[in-house]
Amino acid sequence: MNKTTQIVERVAAGAFHIENIYPIIDGGRFPIKRIVGEPIEIFADLYRDGHEIIAAAIVWRREQDRDWNRAPMALEVNDRWGGSFTPDSIGRYVYAIEAWTDEFATWQHGFELKLKAGQDVTLDALEGAGLMTKAQSGGPEASAVIVKQCEDFLKTGDTQPLLAPELRAAMAEAQSRPDLTRSALLPLMIDRERARNGAWYEMVPRSQSPVPGQHGTFRDCIARLPDVAAMGFDVVYFTPIHPIGVKNRKGKNNSLSAQPGDVGSPYAIGGKEGGHDAIHPELGTMEDFQAFITAAKAVDMEVAIDVAVQCSPDHPWITEHPDWFKRRPDGTMKYAENPPKRYEDIHNPDFTCDDAGSLWNALRDVILFWAEHGVKIFRIDNPHTKPLRFWEWMIHEVQVKHPDALFLAEAFTKPKLMKGLAKLGFSQSYTYFTWRTEKWEIEQYLNELCGYPEREFYRPNFFVNTPDILPFHLQSGEAWMFKARVALAATLSSTYGIYNGFELLEHEPIPGKEEYLNSEKYEIRTRNWDQPGNIKPYIHDLNLARRANKALQQTSNLRFMAVDDVNVIGFVKESVDHSNMVAGAISLSRDVHEVWLPINSQVMVDGERRDIAAVENIITGERYPVEWGGLRVRIDPMRDPAIFFRCLA
Repeated sequence: MNKTTQIVERVAAGAFHIENIYPIIDGGRFPIKRIVGEPIEIFADLYRDGHEIIAAAIVWRREQDRDWNRAPMALEVNDRWGGSFTPDSIGRYVYAIEAWTDEFATWQHGFELKLKAGQDVTLDALEGAGLMTKAQSGGPEASAVIVKQCEDFLKTGDTQPLLAPELRAAMAEAQSRPDLTRSALLPLMIDRERARNGAWYEMVPRSQSPVPGQHGTFRDCIARLPDVAAMGFDVVYFTPIHPIGVKNRKGKNNSLSAQPGDVGSPYAIGGKEGGHDAIHPELGTMEDFQAFITAAKAVDMEVAIDVAVQCSPDHPWITEHPDWFKRRPDGTMKYAENPPKRYEDIHNPDFTCDDAGSLWNALRDVILFWAEHGVKIFRIDNPHTKPLRFWEWMIHEVQVKHPDALFLAEAFTKPKLMKGLAKLGFSQSYTYFTWRTEKWEIEQYLNELCGYPEREFYRPNFFVNTPDILPFHLQSGEAWMFKARVALAATLSSTYGIYNGFELLEHEPIPGKEEYLNSEKYEIRTRNWDQPGNIKPYIHDLNLARRANKALQQTSNLRFMAVDDVNVIGFVKESVDHSNMVAGAISLSRDVHEVWLPINSQVMVDGERRDIAAVENIITGERYPVEWGGLRVRIDPMRDPAIFFRCLA
């Protein structure tokens, strides 16, 4: 092949412009995220010079595979092409868009126009036959069609065989594509359903004993599972379960000096019993932990664990790998700080130390250890304080071996940094929902999360409270407020969570702070899980409604209604497959409200959109007609601050 021929081929292969691919994250730097088994729609602008007929396809494969799958794209309008494909397994994928000239379709189109104009097409017919003799890339069926139509033309001189519809399809498959142009490879993450949808219950395992002051065990946690399952939760999430350091241990209410019997913070990880791959001896053994996982599966729940990348002064790594940690000018090991806060009971690893490779591998191996012991959901504590490139590498390393592994980023920090963590691989993310209380800011925030491109990579997990955060709006202990907040979280987001004690309306703060007094981060708490006034039945009803309505199992297909009351938020959600639509209204104040809900939507029935004729209360089953596109509702927060309807045609 001479140099001129090489140049011509390179030019031909770049004949097409492939632009404005949608959806895409940062020009293809990060993957879009989808759930296995659901179609992925892709769009792009495709064009070339001239009037030739072009064809296009989406090609995709698993990241580690060699063979490509293909799905056709079709012209929509003004050089905008669209297509879809459906990966059938979880994992990391790449995809691209291909465009090429359909030479035979171009010839066929011109040939038909000349026939209609009454022109002599003798030579044109021979040109078409010549294209057919060169088409040798198709399968047996396509080849058979091409040979038959070509022979029929050559034997009879009749040009109709050259225009047969089946010939055009066969030629589209079999002809060469010398100017085929492929876009850059784009990443795609296909997750299991739990990545998008689930109700989380955060449990502090050492506080699950029914005996006052006694350290809880995994067996105590197993005994609590029926209660948690009865509320309808999908994930039970443990705070750290590892040995706790003795040196510099914190006392109750985060006091600097621990008293005899103080249990310390579970986030001060590591002791003489081991580090991040060990279990606190008072919780039990690895066999006990495995028994908990088995018991959780038996009641349709999955286990998540907390991963905090920090070490107590007694962690084995402190002595085994002292070079993994920074030193102060006086030679002492530097403890963690978030000025003015000081955490004398923990040390943060130095990700830029001379032996950083070994440190990174060790942290990855911690996750792999627990994944191999049956844990596939990891809540990562403060990931924003560690290098972003580490998380991108580590998550990829783990998901290559365990594609079903999920990661929740517990990062309350700057918005762009939170989104950056989601882009680089975190399956879910904490949010600012905890502090969004006004109607306008809730709507504004959800519209941001449901907009493009955030909806393609940021999966929110709406926690109503955490061991660190007792929001001011819960500190009055009013049941209606607790119900309103959990209703907002459970219906606006497809993934949400509560920290144990929320169902009991626990609300005693450190004065002036959004923190719990007598926090169980520093002591054991014993509770009566059935104490009067609890809202467990209310949470059960919400979670039951979530399971029964696919519209509530996704977040991004959300539209807010124009409700004429600043203290009532109204919304409509539709499922991914359009089979289910839910309308809801939630009070943001304790007052009684009577409002008009302008639903103004259509539901999908047998592939067609139809006006909503009625709604059904998804809790009580009561039905109401819809007139003039909506209905009037009365909300009494002292009874129930929220009302939800399934929309019916």
